[in-house]
Amino acid sequence: MTSFDQRRAAENLETVLGMIEDPKQGLPDPVFDFVRKVTPLINVDLLVRDGNKTLLAWRVDAYGEGWHIPGGIIRFFEPLEKRIAEVARTELGSRVTAEASPCDIRQFFHPRGHFISLLYRCTLNGGLGQPEMLYRGGEKRSGMLAWIEGVPADIYPVHLHYSDWLGANTVRNSKPAS
Repeated sequence: MTSFDQRRAAENLETVLGMIEDPKQGLPDPVFDFVRKVTPLINVDLLVRDGNKTLLAWRVDAYGEGWHIPGGIIRFFEPLEKRIAEVARTELGSRVTAEASPCDIRQFFHPRGHFISLLYRCTLNGGLGQPEMLYRGGEKRSGMLAWIEGVPADIYPVHLHYSDWLGANTVRNSKPAS
């Protein structure tokens, strides 16, 4: 085993940094994969409620599949408000009004990485921007949205830590709430 060459590592990292056009726009996948392996990541999750129902999105990735609270990782020098707005735009096709402070802060460890999650209560401003993405039964596709009451039986595994916010007393099949 060779010893760690700090000078060479620093030079290599500087080379990689020089190749990133604008870290505020996100990182290239290989760089993001490296960062998530060596440091905690902070993300915002949007808790959008309508009575007893929560707006959830269907996710399929290498770490599992299931209904999850829409969210996203904060970019370099990105204000929280901007990330909340961007998550609402990209995942909900809509705009939201978020409370000024998170209603919950959670830390979790997952094969994908170490995360600090800030959960914000949000209200939709108008309807969903892409009504065709609303799940109405049948096959689920990544990005589909559904108003679900309680904790769905097929919740995205790591989002079980939000069970109390979803209504921990009820676990239901993921049929859309009517």
